Amino acid sequence: MNLEHSTPELFTALAKMQGEVENATKGSVNPHFKSKYADLAEVLNTVRPVLAANGLSVIQSPSFDGATCHVTTTIAHSGGGYICGTMSCVPAKVDGQGIGAATTYLRRYSLAAVCGVAQEDDDGNTAAHTKPATYPLISSGEAARIKESIESLNIDEAAFLRHYGVKSIGQLTTDKVPAIDKAFIAKNKANTATA
Repeated sequence: MNLEHSTPELFTALAKMQGEVENATKGSVNPHFKSKYADLAEVLNTVRPVLAANGLSVIQSPSFDGATCHVTTTIAHSGGGYICGTMSCVPAKVDGQGIGAATTYLRRYSLAAVCGVAQEDDDGNTAAHTKPATYPLISSGEAARIKESIESLNIDEAAFLRHYGVKSIGQLTTDKVPAIDKAFIAKNKANTATA
């Protein structure tokens, strides 16, 4: 965030604006992540009237350098001062749709951040080229092996399940197995050392 051109009047107006603005309503639904979020239009509709009432305006300038999307958000005060900052991300696809999604994402998040407005992620994983990994459940044979190890190592099964955030061993996913095996080896060494 560049504060070089800020003024006391701008900060006074920002403080007043942030005291008046409400969080953006999460009226849009992302079917992929099954979550509600406040889209860019909702964030703009939430902050623009309060900004204007306090002598503030917002300017958002997008750019694309061939690999990365950038959005510079400037909050300007009617008295002449301004602050600005740039957010960047690599789009999921380097085409019009991917660049547009990334630009919208950056505009929404940077505007919400500078105005102190809370809202929930919707397309952040898509726009930033990261998607949550999904892993399959462990096999019944793997579940039986883990159950046997829990019993032979005298591990509290309820605490084990809580630690991994599942209600039963069969709900564990394959990505957890290496950490579980490492923990079993450490527990076995500790048991052997105290025997």
